Amino acid sequence: MKNVVITGSTRGIGLEMAKAFLHHGCHVTLSGRKENLSKEVKTELEEFKNQFHYISCNVQDKNQIKLLWDKAKDKWKTIDIWINNAGQNVPHEYSYDTEQVYVDNVIDTNIKGVIYGSQVAAKNMLLQGTGQIFNMEGLGSNDMIQVKTILYGTTKRALTYFTRGLAKELRTTPIKVSRLSPGMMLTDFITKTPDGKESPVLKDKGFQYIFNTLADKPETVASFLVTKMLHNTKNDAHIVWLTKIKMIKRFILSPIVKRKLI
Repeated sequence: MKNVVITGSTRGIGLEMAKAFLHHGCHVTLSGRKENLSKEVKTELEEFKNQFHYISCNVQDKNQIKLLWDKAKDKWKTIDIWINNAGQNVPHEYSYDTEQVYVDNVIDTNIKGVIYGSQVAAKNMLLQGTGQIFNMEGLGSNDMIQVKTILYGTTKRALTYFTRGLAKELRTTPIKVSRLSPGMMLTDFITKTPDGKESPVLKDKGFQYIFNTLADKPETVASFLVTKMLHNTKNDAHIVWLTKIKMIKRFILSPIVKRKLI
């Protein structure tokens, strides 16, 4: 039975990973910015009430991340898996039109938050002598450039570099650092703007075709990622859901297999 901490786990892929770990019998610490876990999520997890707890944490604040580790360790005694999943998007617009508040938030969450989380987890795992850190990649991690998303992509490209570098720094230790690549998913990261409004990309016919061809529901991806994490024994592992082969097959079959998510 593993003890797991997941940042940004009150919705989307983070919440679905938490559910998958719970189904595997793990103990899970969920976290998010809100003071308390919503009633809806509590209801969804009711059958696992003795296996999880919730801790409020804004990953932009390193002191809050330290408290997240301390409280999770007090609860479970050790932390086997730490997942830096919390992420922030920006409006779907050209980078030169994006207001400073969005620029600051995407950098403070997607880059600083991952660095802070990795620092806290790595130092404490070195003290306990074991543990794995997983960082969540995204659009831009593979150096692909898509207009109107380059600020988000820049942060994810930096995350990949940092994660691989940290794995190299820790290669002679018992601590393993790896990356998760979930591909495209139907979450409010896609369907909504950072302000909670409907995203304009949903009306883009070209985007609709690509998304319906390549995207998946977060619970499908989470089940795959969690199984791979629980069996991982490598440092600098790269756990990829949407492989190039899978992408090619889906495009070839798209005239026959009418996938529709949006």
